[in-house]
Amino acid sequence: MPTSVIANATVVTGLAASDVIHDGAVAINGDVISAVGPSAEVVAANPGAELVDGRGRAVFPGLINCHAHLINVLSRGITEDFGFPPDLPFPVSIYSLVSDEEKIALATLGAVEAIRGGTTTLLEMAAGLDLYASSVADTGLRLILAENTDDGVIGPAYRPGQPPTGFSEEQRSTKLGRANDLFSKWHGARDGRITCFASAQLVETSSPGLLAEVRSLAERYGTGYTIHLAQSRLEVETVLAMRGVRPSNYLAENDFLGPGLLAAHVRYVDEGEIAVLGRSRTHITHQPAMAALRAVHPPIPALRDAGCVVGLGTDNNTQDMFEVMRSALRTERVATGSATSPQPEDVVEWATMGSARALRMEDQIGSLEPGKKADLFMINMRRAHLVPTMRIVSSYIHNGQTGDVESVMVDGNWVMRDGGVVGLNEVDLIDEVDRIGRRAWSRMVAMHPDVSFPLNLSPG
Repeated sequence: MPTSVIANATVVTGLAASDVIHDGAVAINGDVISAVGPSAEVVAANPGAELVDGRGRAVFPGLINCHAHLINVLSRGITEDFGFPPDLPFPVSIYSLVSDEEKIALATLGAVEAIRGGTTTLLEMAAGLDLYASSVADTGLRLILAENTDDGVIGPAYRPGQPPTGFSEEQRSTKLGRANDLFSKWHGARDGRITCFASAQLVETSSPGLLAEVRSLAERYGTGYTIHLAQSRLEVETVLAMRGVRPSNYLAENDFLGPGLLAAHVRYVDEGEIAVLGRSRTHITHQPAMAALRAVHPPIPALRDAGCVVGLGTDNNTQDMFEVMRSALRTERVATGSATSPQPEDVVEWATMGSARALRMEDQIGSLEPGKKADLFMINMRRAHLVPTMRIVSSYIHNGQTGDVESVMVDGNWVMRDGGVVGLNEVDLIDEVDRIGRRAWSRMVAMHPDVSFPLNLSPG
């Protein structure tokens, strides 16, 4: 017998651009969807199920974030406005000024923000993931954990894109050991809700040997693997100087491209790179909101046309996938000069089934259909900025807000219900992270008074 039936709702199935069921229902049996269809039919076919009244609500497939850095909430209001790599010449990273316990709080708040925006699946790419994996997993999110590895020797003030001073076999062994340990502990954990990807952090800090071992780790577990690729002009210049080829070509020469790879950003690629990425069927994760802040629009239409699978992600500082979708629509219309393409239904598909394909999980998540995981979110359509709801997907993308999300389900469990995230004290967490950020940035400025810092910070 189904656990519950969400009835009398507008159901956006995600199966086709125009597939919206008015007065529809979704039946959930355990952790999977058992039926989707007209409300009267689904309710009649499932007597005794708990009924969730969806009147005035729309149900969407859960959003899927292919690229996130949760603890980077620490840099909100700082690094968005100074390019990439950010032009903030401090001799140490701000993340060196927070404790392990503080990093756990930062990551947990990032996960809460993700849930509040309707995200149900998130790929977290970072070093030292085991520190906060348990706390983030406890929020109920579906997680893909990607422990960063590299063997390029860098200093405490390293800025992504700069060349390393050399390569270390000992460092490679240590970091790959951490990645292997993460797979052993977390891949398939929480009844399969937590899985892992292999990860090389940056092209410029990855030797051919490291690339081979990262791909081998992924193949051993039958998973994908990921890397930041062509995310800055500095990276392109550095890799050309170090390797004699552009970043994508360096990866191609070392057999790193292909459908197992999820390449993040891909902002600065030429026609030859687009062709090789397309021929290899490499998967791309596009972070349009962050790219717009960096004053660049990656050649996503060309990559898509070349044969790449494209998903969406947030990147740094915020985990708002709603803003990602809206940015994707607007920046692509500007880039292509088309006021009619993409349509709102297209960008919702990119953030659901497109991201599911990019993560190689399209048979499990990404749409509301029988047999798939019960990952979904519900919005309140009875809002001043959404009515009249003649075309809810368009209203949601053009005019919606993350505050419209009322409930979120992952694996058949409510992780947010009636406006409240389940199982934690969100007010206390927000206060704690605010204190952490104020202390860390105030300390950074106090420690380095001779560094030019053109911002007037709030007091610590």
